[in-house]
Amino acid sequence: MSDAAVLSNAQLNKRILSVIVFTFFCYLSVGLPLAVLPGFVHNQLGFSSFIAGLIISLQYFATLLSRPHSGRLADRFGPKRVVMMGLVFCGMSGVLSIIAALCSDMPLLSLALLAAGRLFLGVGESFSSTGSTLWGMNIVGPLQTARVISWNGVATYFAMAIGAPLGVLLNQWFGISGFAGLVAIMGVAGFWMASRKAGVSVSAGVRIPFHRVVSRVWMFGLALGFGTIGFGVISTFITLYFASRDWSGAAFALTLFSLGFVIVRLGFGRCITRFGGLKVSLVSFVLECAGLLLIWQADSIWLVDLGAFLTGGGFSLVFPALGVEAVKRVQQQDQGSALGTYSAFLDLGLGLTGPVAGLLIGHWGMQSVYLAAALMVLGAFAITLRLHQQHGRQTAAQALSE
Repeated sequence: MSDAAVLSNAQLNKRILSVIVFTFFCYLSVGLPLAVLPGFVHNQLGFSSFIAGLIISLQYFATLLSRPHSGRLADRFGPKRVVMMGLVFCGMSGVLSIIAALCSDMPLLSLALLAAGRLFLGVGESFSSTGSTLWGMNIVGPLQTARVISWNGVATYFAMAIGAPLGVLLNQWFGISGFAGLVAIMGVAGFWMASRKAGVSVSAGVRIPFHRVVSRVWMFGLALGFGTIGFGVISTFITLYFASRDWSGAAFALTLFSLGFVIVRLGFGRCITRFGGLKVSLVSFVLECAGLLLIWQADSIWLVDLGAFLTGGGFSLVFPALGVEAVKRVQQQDQGSALGTYSAFLDLGLGLTGPVAGLLIGHWGMQSVYLAAALMVLGAFAITLRLHQQHGRQTAAQALSE
């Protein structure tokens, strides 16, 4: 019996949180600039809104491209080293942003420094979050994978939720250097904290080629990517949706979305271990789709609020539920690669949501994005149902062979 098997819930959570704190540092660094940098690029440096948006998007592309590599490096060198590298990259983004603020009288140089900082932050995000999750999975064992991924999600969304308003406050008090200085400090502090923690041994098993890892997890990732679109259209377009109907209270709808997410994640996270990730995902997609359809057809604010709450609750367990099943498809020595590849589909889903939804709005109006998102979630349901049926056939075949 492993050491983790005899630990209480409180002890397991303590072990997990001791490494998930690095995910929190990472995503707080991601959240702090979001509401500040576009205004700085557009209003102070004098560039167009398109360039301001592009500066923000650079981070997402860097995360998407580096996510699979972060998992591969964690498998080879251990998650501790990858987390430490990621925190250095996050800290460097803060340093480059400070220098960019000091060079604001040279707009092109300042913009180039900001772009470099966004690239560093994107790589730092993929390294820190993937490494932290894999580190947690290793210190509590495979039976607690769902718990680790769930706590990682809580840390992610909590950090993002407080990051944007905190970044605005720091910018008001100290300018760009306010939030950028905090990012740099967290990079240094996080690196020091991680260096003092015991690492985990790297599995010595033979690793399969990367393309075979992709072939085993891509369907789980595709379902995740489709399911993520519901989150993307609410977080990105709900304020515009309210404005298009001359309603107020969009912020409350976002709060209800977050509330639904947290309530389900904390209250029902154990269902993944009890019933299996595929069954939980199927229920989650039904709930998320119902919320999006409610927003699409809503004729009052309270129906939109209810739809946002249901969508948040439905999306809450999608990432950990499908993630548990994805990492089961490979041996321990390849789990980092599997997790990184799987997570990249979330980045891809969020990255494509903005421009595709913008095109839909231009042709069919604001409400159309919520119908389109609901249809994408139905696609995720269909993919997951197929995976569930395949799993059932494999289980039946194994039972007959025994």
